[in-house]
Amino acid sequence: MRNLEYCAGDKIDKDEMGGACSKRPLGRPRRRWEDNIKMDIQEVRCGGMDWIELAQDRESWRALVNAVMSLWVP
Repeated sequence: MRNLEYCAGDKIDKDEMGGACSKRPLGRPRRRWEDNIKMDIQEVRCGGMDWIELAQDRESWRALVNAVMSLWVP
């Protein structure tokens, strides 16, 4: 309940309390780089492969990147 005490007090600046009374941003959460990779693998390979293991093999990773890049080029 310490956050409520900070919000109720008038003498404490926002910088001092570290943004305890700030609101969360509206809308859906931002997409992470890892989420983009997972979505691209699902489009190309139906999502059956683990992308971390795929990235360990340079040739297969490069083939995946080229396949995804060819999807976005008109």
